[in-house]
Amino acid sequence: MRISELSRRSGVPNATIKYYLREGLLPPGRATAATQAEYDETHLRRLRLIRALTGVRGLSVASAKQVLDAMTEHRTDTHELLGIAFGIRPPDGGTPGEDEGEGAGEALAEANPEAAALVDAMGWSVSARNPARQVIDETLRTLRSLDVEYDWEALLPYAELAERTARHDLDKLETVADPLEKAERAVLLTFLLEPALMALRRLAQENESTARHGGDEHTSA
Repeated sequence: MRISELSRRSGVPNATIKYYLREGLLPPGRATAATQAEYDETHLRRLRLIRALTGVRGLSVASAKQVLDAMTEHRTDTHELLGIAFGIRPPDGGTPGEDEGEGAGEALAEANPEAAALVDAMGWSVSARNPARQVIDETLRTLRSLDVEYDWEALLPYAELAERTARHDLDKLETVADPLEKAERAVLLTFLLEPALMALRRLAQENESTARHGGDEHTSA
């Protein structure tokens, strides 16, 4: 396809496509003349992935290029590919918690002991550098600083729900064969769905409050 059709099908303006070509985010098309080239479905899928990374994940163009290069390198390794798409694996070629030695992994776990205890209790295989570990420990410390007694064990029911959610997420990706399309879908399912998942929690909280504490006068028509 010509660049005009690529723009129409992807929803990305011509000028932006040319910018991505100059910056190396998009590989060059097949030259058909001195100033003309043809593009194929691979370019279309990569453009959609670029849009997902920059528009949905909020990455800069430079960071998106780094992530794209890493995805290309690991396109045959689904675990690494998804880790990069989810924002868990670093796009610099390293594998968190595995290339730094056992001592480094233990030190990282000790820095977030409650997350480590939760991961162990759930029997999860999770890298020591997964940024969610730090989020868990910081959140629990903040709750306790506000006199809300909460520890990692109180998170176990949520962890079980999260495990079911993750299984559902990965099931949705199993039917996608193309690595770039799989990565794009992973970004969209993770970063676009998160606000909707939080909204579902709010709806369920209101429903449960109505069931426990409300009467007919509180029930929506």
